Formats: sequence, C-alpha cells, structure tokens
Amino acid sequence: MSAPTEFILTLSCRDAKGIVYAVSGLLYQAGCNIVDSQQFGDVQSDDGTGLFFMRVHFAAPAHLSAPGTLEQLFTHVREQFGMEAQFHSLAHTPRLLLMVSRHGHCLNDLLFRAHSGQLDVQIAGIVSNHLDFAELAASYRLPFHHLPLAAGASSEAKREQERQVEALVAEQRIDLVVLARYMQILSPEFCAFLKGRAINIHHSFLPSFKGAKPYTQAHDRGVKLIGATAHYVTAELDEGPIIEQDVERVDHSLSPDDFTAVGRDVESVVLARAVRWHVEHRVLMNGHKTVVFK
Repeated sequence: MSAPTEFILTLSCRDAKGIVYAVSGLLYQAGCNIVDSQQFGDVQSDDGTGLFFMRVHFAAPAHLSAPGTLEQLFTHVREQFGMEAQFHSLAHTPRLLLMVSRHGHCLNDLLFRAHSGQLDVQIAGIVSNHLDFAELAASYRLPFHHLPLAAGASSEAKREQERQVEALVAEQRIDLVVLARYMQILSPEFCAFLKGRAINIHHSFLPSFKGAKPYTQAHDRGVKLIGATAHYVTAELDEGPIIEQDVERVDHSLSPDDFTAVGRDVESVVLARAVRWHVEHRVLMNGHKTVVFK
C-alpha cells in the first residue's frame, strides 16, 4: 500500500504557456517530491479541443495530508489557469460494486485480480438480476444482492430496482460501479447518478455491431478482427467515452460460438485494463473522448 502522503493530481484547462512550470514549482515550494508526471495538449489538429491535461504523482510532507490542505494550497494556480483539478490520496483504496447478469467471465476475472492483489481495489459487493453467481460471490465472501427484474418489467419497476442500487452505492461509499456484462438498459436518471463513475464492457468493437448478438453479426459479415470496448456509462446507449479497446484475429474456420469464446477473453482483459486505469486516476475526460495516461 502506498504511503498516506502520496497523492495523484489530475487537472485540465485551456492550453497556455507556463502550466507545467506553475504546477511543478508550487509542489516544489511546498516540499513535495514529484514521482511521475505526464501531460497532453489537445492542439495537434484543427478539430482539437484546445485543452491541456496533466497527471502528477507526488509525495507530500505529512502536514499537507490533512483534508483540504492541498486544495487550499492550489487555489491561486487553479484560478490563474481556470483549472478543473482534483487531488486523490493513494491511502484510499477504491471501493467497487460489480453488476452482472448471466455471463460471468468478466466478473470472475475481476474477482480473481482483486483477490490476488493484481488490482488494488476493494470489492464491496455484487449486484445481479439473476441468482447464477450467488455461490461465486459466497466463495469470495462477498455480499450478493439479488435484485430481480421480471421479463418485460415496466420502466417504473426497473427504476425502482435502480433506486435500490443507488442506495447501495451511497451506503457502501462506492467509488466505481462496473457493469461486468450487466445486460439491462439503464435509465437516464440512473446514468446521471453514476456519471463519471460507472464503466461498461461492450462485447464488440464499437461503434460497429451494436445491439444484440454482436458476435453473430460479426460472423455473418465475415470479419477478420473482433474486439471489445470499455467505456463510461451515459444515457446514450453504447455511446459513452471510450477508455480502452482491443481486438483478436479470427478467420473463416471459426463458428459463432468460437467467436464468442475469443471475444469473452478480450472482454475480460479490456475491462480489467479500464478499471485499473480509472482507479489509478489515469483517465481524464476530453469532451466525448478520454485522455488515458498509461
């Protein structure tokens, strides 16, 4: 576990001269030690947003560790450049709530990574509209919340189920909700509640092959590459800012079931990467896109 005095600073603002100098200089004057720093200015093309992004991992003296101290120290620089800036203490282990329906490959992968220490998170529980993975949750000694939805459930019934999830998020102080193949369309209200703190794995290479049975669609089209896409959840179905994608090569000799098996492996890896980068504060929003510092 990282020392309590280690922090990640993430910021974005209009690109201007002197930002890196101002930030690093302020941290130096405060007695901080910069461990790693990355930056990106989105001015490389005519359609760029003109924004500047920065991620700084630093160690701070103990007296700066009190809540709000770093924010106060940073007030002048924040106002000078009109920054959106956040400090994240590495002493805090992110708390996750995993949501799943009837395909458990991504769930199983995340549980193993967290349990084995490959993913530095605390999984607070699992939510499902089915009972398929209750025993898996029990094997990891995790709370399993069965919140069923009847076939053809009304929008109000779905919304009531979502309110139960919202209550769990609040009660358990959840930092990130992961839709690990949770096969329900979320309401605009639920998406707004989870804005910026919910990641979905889409079982195809967006924007192609949206909707049901994407691997069958891909097989019917004779594609040579299939993939998966991890993105933030928004009210626009499968249109959220993309965090990570990957592909695997396939050919004519494989059946739709073979496509699905290959695809599930890709899904698990892509979702795990996206979750890791989010909890390590490596993902910054750039309009409908993301900047990911790896």
